[in-house]
Amino acid sequence: QVQLVESGGGLVQAGGSLRLSCAASGRTVSRSVMGWFRQAPGKERALVASISYSGSSTFYPDSVKGRFTISRDNAKNTVFLQMNSLKPEDTAVYYCAAAPTTGWPIDVRLFRAWGQGTQVTVSS
Repeated sequence: QVQLVESGGGLVQAGGSLRLSCAASGRTVSRSVMGWFRQAPGKERALVASISYSGSSTFYPDSVKGRFTISRDNAKNTVFLQMNSLKPEDTAVYYCAAAPTTGWPIDVRLFRAWGQGTQVTVSS
């Protein structure tokens, strides 16, 4: 079973940037769709970015499109989320997730493995 560990969260001012990393261990995720989700207090967990197993396709909701970029390094079993022009409403716990499929696009219910999350706080 794959284990996912996020890092890179922290406190940043509005307009700033952060880069999150997700390191996978236990098994390769090179044949998995990877995603980043976030959950703010009192809100449901929501997808903010996903990337196909090859890295050739990505998806972003309108709320982060043009500001967030997901990428992956399959040789290092790692996924990244570059977050620019951060806003206070981006404040949340960010989770990395893996879906054991090479299909695209996918239903978010296929994400089965989850990390423990990393806190991102954007001050105004």
